Amino acid sequence: MDFVAQLKSSLDIVKVIGEYVRLKKASASRYVGLCPFHSEKTGSFSVHQGHQFYKCFGCDAKGDVLKFVMEIERISFYEALKLLAERNGIEMPKRTEYSDPDTKLRAAIHAMHEIAERVFRENLSSQAGAAARAYMEKRGVSRATAEQFGLGYSGRGALTSIFEKQGFTAEQIEASGLLLKRQDSGGYYDRFRNRLMFPIHSESGKTIAFGGRALDAADEAKYLNSPETPIYRKSLVLYNLHRAKDGIRKSDRAVLVEGYMDAIGVYASGVTEVVASCGTALTPQQVQTIRRHSSRVVVNFDPDNAGSNAAERSIQLLLAEGLLVRILQLDGGLDPDEYCLRKGGDAYREKLEKAGGYFHWLADRARVKYDMRSAEGRVAAFQFLLPAIQGLAGKIERMAVANDVAGYLGIDAGLVLENFRKAAAERRETVMRAAPPEPVRPVERILINLLLSNPAARERMVPALRSLPAVSQFPTGRIFHSLFALYDANPAFVFADLDARLDERDHPILHAALHDEANAEELSIEQGLACLRNLESAEREVRRAELKTKVKEAERSGDIVEAMRLAQELSRASR
Repeated sequence: MDFVAQLKSSLDIVKVIGEYVRLKKASASRYVGLCPFHSEKTGSFSVHQGHQFYKCFGCDAKGDVLKFVMEIERISFYEALKLLAERNGIEMPKRTEYSDPDTKLRAAIHAMHEIAERVFRENLSSQAGAAARAYMEKRGVSRATAEQFGLGYSGRGALTSIFEKQGFTAEQIEASGLLLKRQDSGGYYDRFRNRLMFPIHSESGKTIAFGGRALDAADEAKYLNSPETPIYRKSLVLYNLHRAKDGIRKSDRAVLVEGYMDAIGVYASGVTEVVASCGTALTPQQVQTIRRHSSRVVVNFDPDNAGSNAAERSIQLLLAEGLLVRILQLDGGLDPDEYCLRKGGDAYREKLEKAGGYFHWLADRARVKYDMRSAEGRVAAFQFLLPAIQGLAGKIERMAVANDVAGYLGIDAGLVLENFRKAAAERRETVMRAAPPEPVRPVERILINLLLSNPAARERMVPALRSLPAVSQFPTGRIFHSLFALYDANPAFVFADLDARLDERDHPILHAALHDEANAEELSIEQGLACLRNLESAEREVRRAELKTKVKEAERSGDIVEAMRLAQELSRASR
């Protein structure tokens, strides 16, 4: 067995995908969830544990465990192999046939980030890191928390000399985003200098970027973040997600804060479901990432005007992806990390539990923005709120909230109905979706599932099925003939062998057959043999009907000899 087959056979696809997608058990061997590859509000993503494959019936994403990791992490085949091997303690063979220039470049950039994180952490403990340590103490970040989050300090020129001594090429150095090229001399200098450093991780926990907080008031940029690189796309990454995803699953909610310090302070207080955007405004892709782990989110941005504006923008994005949104407002004008430091994690958690609905928070914003003493101002306030109200999933809930908010703003109920009718008319666009494949007949479905999951059933049934002409007429006929060919070549074939062999037009039929059979793992050979007997019986009925027709045709044409011969054959077929 080669290494790829060995690795896949030692992994449970449900466990691997379950680290990225919230899955629910649908049957003995099948799990479902929201697809991580397209936006949807009803789960059409199916993971089959027995056959070790996934399939989305919405966007047609499909494949095995390696394909999933490649797509979700946006890495090459070799990198997916390496990641899964390292994560599961399996030694990789020293072979490079899966590598390519892009993979080698990303590997070099990963190595440079690992070196940078180690150097920054060492700097923080040195004499040069005194200002950074003082800032952390001022913000209430303990040494243990700094160690847990990998905080560090960037000096001047350290990385430039280290990378050059390590032999990294000019292409690798420039692509890393950690160094900048001098325009005059052609050499390099460190991008981050005299800053408190925050490592940013991928969902699997690899360091892929940094955020740096200025320690010198003269610096123009208070925060400086890594640029986009071959291993980092900031619109896709949430800070602290690799630590927080277990907490999000357990509490069935995500707490969304603005910055690195907020996330660190809240997490250190014991509220472990907290994430932050990486120094940018929240993006649709980041919202989709949250939604993969929970459909509930509490937004707790800073209480200043900039934080309120950011929360307002974020609400629209969160609602567009179907998340249930609440807003947490902290008293005393405190940021999340300040609140946790002063009042403790229990007080913060109590506030979380009492966080209110987003529409009343927005209504308060509207009352500040518009002149509520005039009819025009009240109407403008309601129209400001209308898009967010339309983001609610249920029609009855939308109307109830709209009437509630209208009453809060002093708006006539008739205006509510008028705006709802207008918005509904503007939304009347039909979204075309690919038609689902026709359901597979139960007899075909049972036989396919049984032949795929039970080697003993193959031995008993393949020869008999092969002899039935009706099999070729099935909608699944090409699938059966591929099964027969695989059986001839290797009786111990697995699902991946069949999936790879099929024509593209047969994949939807096969996946529908496996998806529809809820109890495939419980199928017995006796059930398969019963299906086989039914097919043989139907085959005999077809043959008898054909013979009866031919007998009548021979009699009408006066060919008595042929009619008698056919009658004898019909008699034998009827026994």
